[in-house]
Amino acid sequence: MAEYRKEGSSSPDGADYEKGDYTTAQTHVTPEGARIHGIEYEEGRALHRGLKARHVTMIAIGGAIGTGLIIGTGAALARGGPAAIFITYSIAGFMVYLVMCALGEMAAWLPLSSGFTGYATRFCDPALGFALGWTYFFKYIIITPAQLTAAALVIQYWKPKDEVNPGVFITVFLVTIALINWFGIRFFGEFEFWLSSIKVIVICGVILLSLILALGGGPDGDRKGFRYWNNPGAFNTYIDDGAAGRFYALWSCMVSAVFAYSGTELIGVTVGEAQNPRKTIPRAIKLTFWRILFFYIISVLLLGMLVPYDSTELAFANKASNSAAASPFVVAIKLSGIQALPGILNGCICLFVFSAANSDLYIASRTIYGLASEGRAPDIFRRTNSRGLPIYGLAISLLFCLLAYMNVTDDARQIFIYFQNLTTIFGLQTWISILVTHIFFVRARKAQGIPDTAMPYTAPLGIYGSYFSLFLCVIVALTKNFNAFTPGTYGAWDYKTFITGYLGIPLYLALIFGYKFWTKCERVRSHNADFYTGKDIIDREEEEFLARKAAQDSGKRGGSWFYRTFVAWLL
Repeated sequence: MAEYRKEGSSSPDGADYEKGDYTTAQTHVTPEGARIHGIEYEEGRALHRGLKARHVTMIAIGGAIGTGLIIGTGAALARGGPAAIFITYSIAGFMVYLVMCALGEMAAWLPLSSGFTGYATRFCDPALGFALGWTYFFKYIIITPAQLTAAALVIQYWKPKDEVNPGVFITVFLVTIALINWFGIRFFGEFEFWLSSIKVIVICGVILLSLILALGGGPDGDRKGFRYWNNPGAFNTYIDDGAAGRFYALWSCMVSAVFAYSGTELIGVTVGEAQNPRKTIPRAIKLTFWRILFFYIISVLLLGMLVPYDSTELAFANKASNSAAASPFVVAIKLSGIQALPGILNGCICLFVFSAANSDLYIASRTIYGLASEGRAPDIFRRTNSRGLPIYGLAISLLFCLLAYMNVTDDARQIFIYFQNLTTIFGLQTWISILVTHIFFVRARKAQGIPDTAMPYTAPLGIYGSYFSLFLCVIVALTKNFNAFTPGTYGAWDYKTFITGYLGIPLYLALIFGYKFWTKCERVRSHNADFYTGKDIIDREEEEFLARKAAQDSGKRGGSWFYRTFVAWLL
């Protein structure tokens, strides 16, 4: 396949090309047994491209519908009020959309097995790649037990903690997700596709039902509208009274909002196992905007119309009872007088949490694999079995899932909030790193003369969108747990909130500067950034896939009008 190269640039084998604006480079074939900057293809080391386009798309959509949206909004609503969650989820949604656009531009150009850690290493600084990879791994070895903790919260709707030990349900969930991941990427992809499909159908039904209930279509016939925005109010007060208290309540919801969007960037992890990634990745990225608008913004708007922030049914508002529903959506249906549906919906939410835990375990194992692929982690985590499964990466990720058993002897709601705090700071650092990498990526390709027309996908707002989102992410990271510094909040300085809220920042900086001190590495200069090494391998894989697909499709009919019009563009 022809490649664009700037004058004076070199091929992977070191050969210089003729002068001129662009020349056509011959495909470079690397000797068997080598690895190229996070692109693995040696047997026993390489992942298998078993994720089809529909898998990637539906996992991307379903991955957004997780614990943060279904359960985390309960804590945000109880603390901030309906207007607070609407504003903070909108701000966080815009931030994450810009992050996804930045990631999509890099992933579509060079889909690396090592994911966005590889982009940071190639285009910005090896130290940033090292820190990004490890903090992302830390995030997912924390978020997976957080999902299992959420499962214990959901189950308490039927079986309170004093009746059945939460450890029983955690064990069942943990063993099941371990087996699903063990069967390999093809089974995982198909399983998650159908789980995500169910999640999408259910959340669409919940949004439609919420709209009907808000308009008075429920059994109680009560047309609620924006009543709860007036009484008890659009904003709760927090720490202080008046305008200051309402602002504190608003900003305190930012932790829940960022946690809710956590995992949206998992597309960057799946690129190493996605078929035809240069088409499937941009398509999934473009759908992110509508996914955020529909699943998040509309959901929290309707939720604030149906549940007052002071409702005693909210688990995070009612500290005295273990029987309150973990999900505010269950509370909304219960308050509207529907008898059987709350239990059914709670069962669906249990499935949501299970799916989230399953995909989070997958991401954790692939992240440590990507680090090993880049030489940033012990080589043992680079080993795969005959199904392309990084078995040792999966094993170490499962080991950290045992943290979920912390809630056996403590309040699951409080443990969930601590996990949420830790996950949020690691997630923000991931977004910050992706945005910084994209800024360097754009600078480098401009310096090397690679035009937008040569890119499979470009971020709509370009480098300026990344600058803006980077500014927002830094502000949120520094201020999101301000309540730890206000003694009046808890009666004393809350060291637990401080540690879980800010532990990630010194750890992140220590990884960056420690790696630079140890290796003496320098940041990547724009004119030296490597846009091409290993690209020929991916180009060849893409050509072979498209050729096989064309051969398969040549003997088939074009499909129904309904499929071509409403389904094919999505999947």
